[in-house]
Amino acid sequence: MSGPLRVDAVVLDVDGVLVDVADSYRRAVVESVERVHGDTVARDDLQRFKDAGGFNNDWELTYAVALYVLANREGLDRDAAAFADLVAATGGGLSGAEAVVADALDPDARERVLAAWDRERLHATFQRLYLGPDLYRELEGGDPDALGIDPDEGGFINDEPTLLEPRTRDVLLERFDVGVLTGRPAAEADIALDRVGLDLPDGAVFTMDSDHPGKPEPDALLALADRFDADALAFVGDTLDDVRTAVNAREADPRGREFYGVGVLTGGLTGEEGRRKYERAGADAVLESVNDLPGALERR
Repeated sequence: MSGPLRVDAVVLDVDGVLVDVADSYRRAVVESVERVHGDTVARDDLQRFKDAGGFNNDWELTYAVALYVLANREGLDRDAAAFADLVAATGGGLSGAEAVVADALDPDARERVLAAWDRERLHATFQRLYLGPDLYRELEGGDPDALGIDPDEGGFINDEPTLLEPRTRDVLLERFDVGVLTGRPAAEADIALDRVGLDLPDGAVFTMDSDHPGKPEPDALLALADRFDADALAFVGDTLDDVRTAVNAREADPRGREFYGVGVLTGGLTGEEGRRKYERAGADAVLESVNDLPGALERR
């Protein structure tokens, strides 16, 4: 980045940008697969899946990790990184993981994997561990005791340190129109936004529950640019798909507006390797954290 990016609006991802989810969402992925299927991957392996693309939804990431574990039992015989690379080469996301397994296993082994793959229980276990018993009952309407999880276990949502400093928040709100684009469900996004003190109107927040395709599709980012009447917008995220969302918006926008992808090194992508990955994906800027934004942006 040769100088500050000149923008009218800033859109923020939540996970890895506003709050640290290493001990919440990512822990829930690993532990859910372990509890349901008896084996799992290391937490560090999850970044390779994220880099493969298409895993903005952590429930689908959980399903893909479970599929990998079950396929390995049936003779896939690949480490998690190699499997994730194959998923990337097959288009990314859960559909890519399913295609890899379909190609790698014989029909009988594939049928055994699919028969054992319990996405419903994985989802319920994930939510119970992440939310804890009380929020699980409130938000999911489920019985927290039905899954055999100790009442004192879970509640990883409470283990999300804030990353956005109050001063940064206030400067951004003062200088720019500010929005949020996240793969979280709306209720979970609200909890994180409340934790960092970011009070935004409903029309400025797009979540999993919004009527737009998820990242890296550009629709939500284009809609936010429309709502802010912005000629230039920066989208700040912690994954390659976040950067790809900005790139896709720039290419898809019929009005020729500027969309800048900004990566932060407070999620799974860190250090010089993370910086290089962002740059290869087309990032316009890479920052140590969201708190470097005021110095990296200026108002148009």
